[in-house]
Amino acid sequence: MAEEDSKQNAISNDQPQQPLPTLPGYRYGGGGSGERKTWPELVGLTSEEAERRIKEEMPGVNVHVIPPDYFVTMDFRTDRVRIFTDSSGKVSRAPMIG
Repeated sequence: MAEEDSKQNAISNDQPQQPLPTLPGYRYGGGGSGERKTWPELVGLTSEEAERRIKEEMPGVNVHVIPPDYFVTMDFRTDRVRIFTDSSGKVSRAPMIG
């Protein structure tokens, strides 16, 4: 019985590996794509100015302005940039894709 189990495992391990599927619509943040992933120079600007600059550079990206002490989901999206702000509405940390 143990021999049969080891033969089945050996057979299943000998199957050719399939390549992983590519996600459709993957555009931003790809390795070596040359597109920006973060904007550290926007720290200290108003959220409106930061949003305008990001949209000029990456048209079609979804920009989310996050007020202080708000919870956000941990999912990673290549078409989203979050702008975290302080209580005065200024960018508090570098916006980044995700």
